[in-house]
Order: sequence, then structure tokens, then C-alpha cells
Amino acid sequence: FFFFFQESMHAYAANVYTSVVEELMKGKQRKFIAVEQEFFRLWWDAVATDTYKQQVHQLLQEGRLEFVIGGQVMHDEAVTLIDDQILQLTEGHGFLYETFGIRPQFSWHVDPFGASATTPTLFALAGFNAHLISRIDYDLKDDMQKNKKLQFVWQGSPSLSERQEIFTHVMDQYSYCTPSQIPFSNRSGFYWNGIAAFPDPPKDGVYPNMSVPVTDTNIHLYAQTMVANIKERAAWFRTSDVLWPWGCDKQFFNASVQYSNMDLLLDYINKHSDEFGVTVQYATVGDYFQAVYSRNLTWEIRDSQDFLPYSTEPFQAWTGFYTSRSTLKGIARRASSLLYAGESFFTQYVRKHPASSICKCGALKQLQSLRWAVSEVQHHDGITGTESPKVKDMYMNNLMYGMFNVKKLMASIIFDMNNVKKNIEVYSSIYSKDSGIPDVDQYVVVYNPLAWNITTFVMVSVSHLAVSVYDELGHSVPAQVQSSSESPSTYDLYILVTISGLSYRKYNIKPLNGKQSAFIGRSVKYKRKDITHADQQSQQLLPVVNNCYQVLFDQNTNLMHSITERETNQTVQLTQEFLEYHVNGDMMKGPISDNYLFAPNASAVPVSKAVGLEVVSGNLMTEIRQYFYSNVTSQDYIYAVYTRLYTVPEGYDGKLLCHRIEQEYSVGPLELNREAVLRTSTNLNTRQLLYTDSNGYQIQKRPFKAYMNNTVARNYYPMVQTAYIEDDTTRLMLLAERAHGVSSQGNGQVEVMLHRRLWNNLQWDLNYNLTLNDSSVVRPVIWLILGTKAVTNILYRTSGLALEHRPVVMFGALSGDKPKLPGQLKQHSVHGSPVTVPPNLHLQTLSIPGWRYSSNHAEQVRNIRMGKQKQGDADFSRVLLRIRHLYEVGEDPVLSQPVMVNLKSLLKGLGSVTVVEERSLTGTWNVNTLKRWKWKTAQYPSKGFSNSTETSENCIVTVYPKEVRTFFVYFQGQ
Repeated sequence: FFFFFQESMHAYAANVYTSVVEELMKGKQRKFIAVEQEFFRLWWDAVATDTYKQQVHQLLQEGRLEFVIGGQVMHDEAVTLIDDQILQLTEGHGFLYETFGIRPQFSWHVDPFGASATTPTLFALAGFNAHLISRIDYDLKDDMQKNKKLQFVWQGSPSLSERQEIFTHVMDQYSYCTPSQIPFSNRSGFYWNGIAAFPDPPKDGVYPNMSVPVTDTNIHLYAQTMVANIKERAAWFRTSDVLWPWGCDKQFFNASVQYSNMDLLLDYINKHSDEFGVTVQYATVGDYFQAVYSRNLTWEIRDSQDFLPYSTEPFQAWTGFYTSRSTLKGIARRASSLLYAGESFFTQYVRKHPASSICKCGALKQLQSLRWAVSEVQHHDGITGTESPKVKDMYMNNLMYGMFNVKKLMASIIFDMNNVKKNIEVYSSIYSKDSGIPDVDQYVVVYNPLAWNITTFVMVSVSHLAVSVYDELGHSVPAQVQSSSESPSTYDLYILVTISGLSYRKYNIKPLNGKQSAFIGRSVKYKRKDITHADQQSQQLLPVVNNCYQVLFDQNTNLMHSITERETNQTVQLTQEFLEYHVNGDMMKGPISDNYLFAPNASAVPVSKAVGLEVVSGNLMTEIRQYFYSNVTSQDYIYAVYTRLYTVPEGYDGKLLCHRIEQEYSVGPLELNREAVLRTSTNLNTRQLLYTDSNGYQIQKRPFKAYMNNTVARNYYPMVQTAYIEDDTTRLMLLAERAHGVSSQGNGQVEVMLHRRLWNNLQWDLNYNLTLNDSSVVRPVIWLILGTKAVTNILYRTSGLALEHRPVVMFGALSGDKPKLPGQLKQHSVHGSPVTVPPNLHLQTLSIPGWRYSSNHAEQVRNIRMGKQKQGDADFSRVLLRIRHLYEVGEDPVLSQPVMVNLKSLLKGLGSVTVVEERSLTGTWNVNTLKRWKWKTAQYPSKGFSNSTETSENCIVTVYPKEVRTFFVYFQGQ
């Protein structure tokens, strides 16, 4: 739970690896495990000499240095998206395999705050033999410890079940740090190098809190202390092998004093093993799991239930970080989505324009800068919001820099393909709201990054009401323009776009000339209403209708009243209000809320006594703007909701668009020690059962649980993409574009935490500047879908991805003589034919990784041994393709079926496919040679190796429910 400042971290990481490599070379018995590649790579690229590099190769071959996990970071498990977890793992694994020919096979997820059921599945798919976690509920851990149930075989996915199960070890109550108390001294033990002080190490080499050195006089006492702890732990496990972690955060910056003391201690215990009853040795995580595996025991199976939320004490529920630093969470997801779009855009371009004018290596570097930034922010003290403001700024800067690079790359590809003169100024915006547009004739390029045909609206800011929009052929395009909700001097122009998979279209926006103008949205403002004294007698309801819903607003309160789903004519009473939890920041007065923890004093308090209403309606959409004031006379509102309903004209496929009620919120600045929630209350009899997604991969059932203490906070769960409540017939679904905490604190209710502003005087938090005095305004978006279970089942997965991967909008103004864009520019400009998969599949990755490694393992190892793995140009011939099945077994009669995909015809727009290799999740294993350990369970008594899925014959693949399949694809002419 240590967060880092970049410069101090570089100094620290550099020191650790230099020091550890030197010390490992001094004693054949010594071992070490390394986890996060971001730090190792900084050392490898910037600090390590050729000698150190040779030594690392040797230590890896001897098995004395072991890389575990091998991702760029140890990712958070609660608030990250599956795509980003896979990205950061792939990024680290690609480096390790290219550089050393090694593939990590064990996990060390000791620090994320709670454990998700998606992680074991991903680690199994990546070829891991065992998974290790630590932070789970204190009371649950206590119980598992007593009953020797800390180890089990975890089947994280209900649909993949035993095919992708993984042996999982939960660390005992001492977790991953060595216990430092020693009975024979009031100084600490086992931490001989003390506490890291960076970037200014002490001149005399004496660090704070260095432990008592091992001497002839105390060695027996030291050994007794260590052995007593080992024996205490042994009682909690089924085998006689005990994993005794030595170290903690920011340790081993002076490995010499660490190893020299530990060597003495281990030798002493082993010389007196008869007396102590134990033997000890240096080990890696792999050594430990190998020992447990060879015991050949039969293990219990755990199903897909996860370990979230996580509490460390009765009043310490780690559910605040699900929402902390909402702006960072939002930017991280936008960056991830832009990267996804940029990867497929670039891949198609390279395949179709081999002789292009754009430098491919430079372009790859631009993509890599965003891959690195999106990978790094997945850290368990990154996207979680549990870092200091200084570190948050580092993440933000890296993300913004990477996004700028990718936007620039996409713009230059468009110019290159349309032979446009380079003097054109480019304005580029991701999801519209970043920038306004000049008053000239301009074009908007819209790229659809999903492998489905989409029909949706994109919003562009314009400076006139009178505009018309035309497509590439000069046909008029449906559009609506209205006063902006954000800025009085501009207008919001909504353009209806229909774009096929992985394609872009170009639209021309002209100041009005002639008949074809955009529809104009007309605004009606209603009087601000005092909701505390609303007239209950005469209910006046204001209807807002599209083809799918009728939404009623109560004109006495200006609040939402009900939603009717028109197809089934089902009406759900539904009202929304903002509330705030008041929390304590003073340690002396009781439990506190901070970046990690949520500790409400009492129930949430409604924030506003008065609501203003404005309805902007036009032919294509209606926007309902609600402003929430603390009382009838307040000047400014603190909260606002913008609700949009879309009407799709004849001749367009508007199913997804019509079924979503889009809401954008404006929240903040909050007062200090307030946590803001939006509570949606319905008359659905939900029995307080909530469903939330696990990392955008699968759904978890969240029944409300009553606890002795802290019941409100312990019933908060992370919502990464999806949450819903339902009764026997009807479901209300919420889809999000960033992570939030979510809870059902009453029957028929769902509340989403949108923002937090906190300050506390906990010494730990003050030391690391870990307060959350966040005075920003956040503007998250949530889509609501209401309907029968059958209908929402069909809609929500595609809708969730449509929200995640909204079209990328790029603006350009044609200056000077306004060159005509080439006439052949129809729909599929990046390539010949669109890339389209069925609605139950998602094209999760289409990219050019650039790795130079051989996909033949024997050859790759040989090249490295012979030093042939020189820094050359990136490899542009290998395309990485991932396809994910979105449905569980039995979830839907049609969509849960396996799907046959012909990869040749899927990718024909990119060229003629010659070779397809199926690979492990991160690409480092050929699936035919991947033999994972099969741990014995009552279900499967014979132990052996578990083989993966059957491979594709002649480029035809059958994708089964919930599978994530990974391929290397090569094309003709390379």
C-alpha cells in the first residue's frame, strides 16, 4: 500500500535491482522474486550495465530470480476493466518473453483491496499454474484460517468452470510482510536495511528503523522467534510447507545487509533442525507451489463468488476507493477506449497501405506511449484513487500525453489516406466535449471502433443555430441543434451516424445554405419547485416520449415520476434524488472516511430542497435538464441531471439508441467530508438484491447483508460497467463509463456514489498526503435501460460496449481553397470491407504489438542464448487478434450458443490471411504446447496437465460462451 513519486521511485527501483542482482551473485542459495515490470524495465533500460544484464539472464536460468505475474503492474481488481487488465499483463509479458524467453507461471496478487473472480480466469488463460491473494475480509480470513481452508481450486467463471480453474492460495493473517516484533528487543527484527528514504538517502548509510543485526549473542533468540512464527502458520495449512514471506513494501534497497543477516539465521536453524523441528531455505513462489503440488492432495473447489468488498476491521470497509478520484477513473477509461480505437485504426492502415508516407516505427511509438500509460494506471494505487495528488498528476499527465499522441496519429492517417494537404489545421476530440469548432465549413470524421454496425448520435459544439449536415455523397444527414447545457455562447449539434464495423465516415457541417437545415431543439423552462412543500393533491405529470419509453415528470416537484416501457406497457414508479453521506475526518471522534475507506456517520441526507426544470425538445431527441438547489432562493446549483431520450427516424436501425435513457450528471464542488450519491428508487420488489459486474466480464449477485457494524459501507460494491436490480418480470439496468461504488440500501433502490471530498487527520494519510480534498466538478454518464429480463439481456452487453467505445470524433476545418475530398470516400475508408462479428461476440483486440520474438519457443530461447535478440525494428507483420464471447452458458436461448467464426473472411478487408496461430491470453504460449498443472479435486480425482481448447482448423474457430480467444494472424505478401 505504498504509492510512489515518480522520481523517488526511479531512484528506489534502480537501487533495489542493482543491489539485489549483486547480492544474488554472491551466494548460490539466495533467491528473489520480482513482480511489476514497469519498475524493472526502468532499471533495465536506463540503469543496468551489460554486466548486470548478463547476470540477470544467468539468475533467471538458474531459477534464483523469478518473475511472478509479469504484468506492468500489480493491477487493482475492483475498479479495472478486463480489457485493461489484459493489456497491462500482455505489455509486461511481451517484454519478458522478447528479452528473456521466459513466461511467468505464478501470481502474487498480495496487495489489491479485495479479490475479483475475473482475475483467476485471466491468470489461467495466461498459462499460470497457481494464483496467490491476500487481502480478503478479516472475519472470513479468520474463519478460513481456523479450518485450514486458505487453499482451494477456484473456478472463477461459471461457464468456463474446470477448463480455466486455478489453484489459489490466500495468505494468512500476517499477509506478505515479515512480522517485525521480536520479544528480545524493543527494536524491530528482520528489516535490517530499515525504511527507504528517497530521493535523499542518508549520507552515513544509517536508515530509519534498521533492525537489530544477527549476532552470536542473539542468534538463538532470533531463530526461536522465526521458528515460533513458522509453526503458528503451519497450523493453518494442510501441507507441511510454509510460505514465509521475507520483506515488505520498499525493501531490499540495501540487499547486502538483508541477505548477510538472513544467511546466518537460516544456517543456524538448519544446523539445529532437530531441536527446532523445521528446516528452512530460500525459495521463490514457484518453489513453494511446486512443493504443495507434489504433495498430491485433493482440494476443495470454490465457485465464481469473489472476495469483494474487503474490510480490515469492523469499521474499516475499503469501499470508498470504488469512487475516489472520479476524474482520474473517467480519464483512464477514455484513454483505454481511445487506445482500443487507435490500435485497430493503425492495424488496418498498415495492412492496406504498406507504402504509406507515415513512419510506422514512429506511429508504433505513439501507440506505445498510451499502452504504457493505460497499463500503469491500472496499478492498485492508481485508478483506485489511493495516491497522493502529485502521483495522480503523474498518471494524468502520462494519460493525456498518450492520448494526444494517438489522436495525432489517427488524424495523420486520415490525411494520408485522403491525400489532403498537410496545412489543414486539426482539431480533435474524443467524445465531443473537448473543444469547440471554428465558424468555417468543416468536416467531422467519425470512427466506429466496434466490430458491429452502429447507429448513434455524436455531439459537436457549433457557434450557430443555422447549420446543415451532409455525408460524403452530399446527402443531407438527420441532425438537431440546440442551446448548450454547458456554455451560453455555443450550441450542441447532435448528428445521427450509421457506421459499419471498424470503419469511418466523414460529415460536412455547413452554415445554413438552402432548405436542408438541422432540426432545432426548443427550450421550455419551468418554475423552480420547493420539493419539501409539494402539493400532493393535484398531480400534474409532464410526459416525454420516444418509441421505447414514456417518462413522466411530476410538475409539483420537477422530479422524475415513472417510466413506462411501451412494448409491454409496463410502468415502473421511478424517482431519483441526490443525497450526501456526512463522514468524520477526526481520528479522535471515531471511524474516518479516506481515499480507501468509507465510514458513514448515519444514513444519507437529501441535498436539495428545490429543483429547476428545463425541457429541450426536437424531432430527434429530448433533453430534460434538472437543476438541484439547496433551497428555493439559492443562486447556484450543486447538482444537475441531463436526461436524453432519442427518437430515431424511419429507415435507421434504432434499437439500441431508442432503448437507452442517457443521463449525464454534474456533481460538485462538494463541501468537505461529504460523499455524494444518486439514489434511484422504484416500486420493483427487488428484495434488496443487487447485481454488479466483475470487471466488465461477468455478473455477480450481491444480496444485502446485515452486519453488527458498518452495514451501509459493507454493502457497497464496485460497478465497473454494469449494475442492475429486478423483480420477477422487470429489470432496471445501469451502464457506466467509469467505475463507481454502488449499493442497494432499500427494497427497489439502487444508489451510485458519484463523488467524494474528504480530509482526515490519520497520521498515515498525512505522511503520504493521502487526503481527498477534491474540489472538482465531475460529469459522469450513466445509461438506463428498463425492460423485461429477456429484452435487457439482449441489449445490455452490446449497449455497455457501445458506451465504453463511443465513436471517436475528429474535426478538421478545410481552409484556403477548400480542396474537394476524393469522391470514392464512402463508408469503409480505412480498408475495403468492414470487420463485423455477431452481436454475442466482441472483437476485443486488433493490434500490431511490434514484438520481435519468435512464436516458436525453442527458436526464441535459442536466439536469446546466442545473443541474437538484438534491438532491431519492430515486427509489423504479426497482428494480434482477440475475440470474446459475451454471454454465459444458458443466459439467453440464442445468444448463449457457440459461434463459428471464419477468421479469413472476418479479416478479408485487411488482406489475405495465410497463417493463424492460436496463443495463450498474453500471446507467449502456443496453446498446443501449454500444459497447465491440473490440481486434484473431488470432482476430478486424477491429477495431470490441463489442456486448453481445441484449435482452429483452416482458420475456422468455434467460440464458446465466455471464452477469450487469442490469435496471431499473418497475411500474404509479408
